[in-house]
Amino acid sequence: MTVTADTNQHYDLDPDIFGQFLDPLRKYSSALYTSDTDTLEQAQRTKLRFVADRLGLRGGERLLDVGCGWGSLILFMAEEFGCDTLGISPAPRQHEYIAEQAAARGVAERVHTRVGHFEQLDLPHRSVDAVTLLGSIVHMPDLGEVFRRARAVLRRGGTLYVSESCFRNASARTAFDTRVGTEFVREDIFGWGDLRPLSDLVTAAEDAGFSIIAVDDLTDHYRRTIDDWIANVYASAERIDAHGPGLAAKLRHYLEIANAGWGYTTKHYALTCRNAR
Repeated sequence: MTVTADTNQHYDLDPDIFGQFLDPLRKYSSALYTSDTDTLEQAQRTKLRFVADRLGLRGGERLLDVGCGWGSLILFMAEEFGCDTLGISPAPRQHEYIAEQAAARGVAERVHTRVGHFEQLDLPHRSVDAVTLLGSIVHMPDLGEVFRRARAVLRRGGTLYVSESCFRNASARTAFDTRVGTEFVREDIFGWGDLRPLSDLVTAAEDAGFSIIAVDDLTDHYRRTIDDWIANVYASAERIDAHGPGLAAKLRHYLEIANAGWGYTTKHYALTCRNAR
């Protein structure tokens, strides 16, 4: 299967919609909570520092973020670690927003983006120190190609961080992949997406030549993240619906489906890989 969908009508919605329920960084993936009193914003900043730690960032590295969303990771790494960052996304509105934010924060010279699909872009061989895919590999049909390309752009000793929601095992995928809720997320929200079990990601990474150096289970953190998002959608429903009648209810439905499966049919993992040779 080739990549043809520009995933995602969902991700190319007006940035203001996401500003109504995400944290101020507009990070659209799992946070990392360290206490019962952490706010969503605190937890998202903690998560970005966790990613930096898993990547071994010390400052000034070259970083590629595949599926960069609203730029939370590349903007953060440019500001906090002085990284030279490149974000890739097929959603044009995201690039416009990131450019505005980079200019406002004074990091425009360290934050760059390209519109398109990672599998189709021509990127320099062994040109970066770190690659990240936070919640984006679900939209990529050919796992082997994604991991091979990630390794090709990484220098020797470079690090890949992949976090993704997964079916908890192959039998859960067989049982739930065609259920109504799964089809709603795939067809009405994302355009195309394919949850796999963690074993598929590990196999693809190892087959591409990576060494696995860490696997983290972030399932409970993502459940709490989505609880915070749902609360924000309720609080901002009127402003969200100003962008389209019924949009808040549709968004809540999607988030509630995602939260219903954690630990039962789905898990959320972070996989850290080293390009050791």
